[in-house]
Amino acid sequence: MIRFVLSRLLRAAVTILAVVTFAFVVLRMSGDPAQVMLGPDVPQDAVDAFRKAWGLDQPMWIQYLAYIKSIFTGDFGVSMRDKASALHLVLERVPATLQLTIPALLLKLVIGIPAGVFAALHRQSVIDRGVIFLAILGFTIPSFVMGLLLVLVFSVMLGVLPSGGQDSWMHGILPTIAMSLGGIGILARFARSAMIEVMGQPYIRTASAKGLKWPEVVWRHALPNAAVPIVTIVGFMVGSLIAGAVVVESIFSWPGIGRLLVVSVANRDLAVVQCILLIIAAAMVVSNLIVDLLYGWLDPRLRAQTAH
Repeated sequence: MIRFVLSRLLRAAVTILAVVTFAFVVLRMSGDPAQVMLGPDVPQDAVDAFRKAWGLDQPMWIQYLAYIKSIFTGDFGVSMRDKASALHLVLERVPATLQLTIPALLLKLVIGIPAGVFAALHRQSVIDRGVIFLAILGFTIPSFVMGLLLVLVFSVMLGVLPSGGQDSWMHGILPTIAMSLGGIGILARFARSAMIEVMGQPYIRTASAKGLKWPEVVWRHALPNAAVPIVTIVGFMVGSLIAGAVVVESIFSWPGIGRLLVVSVANRDLAVVQCILLIIAAAMVVSNLIVDLLYGWLDPRLRAQTAH
């Protein structure tokens, strides 16, 4: 088990390093921060002074090594736009993003999984077809389209909910729904498929033949075995929560990490963008690591493999 955990930790470290390197290179190849920050009509002397002040006049490999060294010392850089610590600016936006992502995740779990299980237990019925239709509708509509539709219906036409901002709890209803609908559909489809596959296994028929009540068969035998693929997609959703907030926060003018990322990319604020991407990558890697560890607890066969 120790070897299993260490191998996953090594893979996680390599993944984060790859993301950091990719972001570092792409950001510097996508445009000159000096031109964006200072404007097109600034004299060349001012542009050269800006580049020198921020170390942009150095070769890229020197900038990269300096950046990696600073990360290991806990220094994530300074915002070119706000002249403040990039990490501090990002952490200030974390509570606002969590106000959307946590309720959205809970809605996905509370609605998506039970809907998929219920549809599987009533396969080929009207309920099953209805769940499939709504699930497909939910995850095929892009989040930005869903957000605009919600604003059009509930803010413009009905006037019952605000279209943007963070002044009250009501301002978080529409962005939370926009973030959760796609995940609800995906989880419902995965849960339904996993349950249908498990319900066709011989041990389910054996459990029923032994006289176990149907609810007991479902809870004790079907659900635990269907949990592995469901945990996989849930882990992916947890890791991608911040990334999924980018579009929704921009639509609803929500002052979170996602909106900060959009503004920072537009301004070529390198340190802030790199810090946010590093946090997103770390969240994805940690969630996948937790999923790998949960596999061993959910599936005894994996525990037996890691023991050897």
